[in-house]
Amino acid sequence: MKPFLLTFFILLLMNTPTNAEEKMNADVRKTTLNWHGEKVLGHHTGTILLRDGWIIFDNNRITSGEFTIDMTTIKDDDSNERLEGHLKSDDFFGVDKHPLSKIVILESEAFDKGKGLVKGHLTIKGITHPVEFSATMQKNNEGTSFFALIIVDRSKYNVRYGSGSFFENLGDKAIYDEFRVRVNLHLN
Repeated sequence: MKPFLLTFFILLLMNTPTNAEEKMNADVRKTTLNWHGEKVLGHHTGTILLRDGWIIFDNNRITSGEFTIDMTTIKDDDSNERLEGHLKSDDFFGVDKHPLSKIVILESEAFDKGKGLVKGHLTIKGITHPVEFSATMQKNNEGTSFFALIIVDRSKYNVRYGSGSFFENLGDKAIYDEFRVRVNLHLN
């Protein structure tokens, strides 16, 4: 009888599901990155494209990840080519020298009721700083999606044009240092 019980428990343990580590790749066609920058007398909005990315998801947490953003794809929602050119210039993101930005995910809290805090590093213009943001996760038949609003202080990344942190007497020409990126990330 004892060998039967031992065999039974071994088989039971072998068939017990575990929370296995899962690598998910970004679906760049479905993922959207929408930016919003403000100045004293208005604001601008637009998009930028994700080049590639992935996360490792384990035990209801993100344990690592990396996403590459193609800075050459900055677009203004009003199709203002002059603004797009200025954003790509050395005054802002200097895309000739720095065509890619990167977010490296280090960890997240457990996604309790679909929400969790994500921590990592953001690199813009070759300068890296810590970043953290709240994210919401949704799973459906098409895959897993994460939604987040990331607030970036551009002055930390040597994006100085029109910044009151670096220049005085800008008056109504001042551009606020923080801009927002609304992320709709789709993974499969």
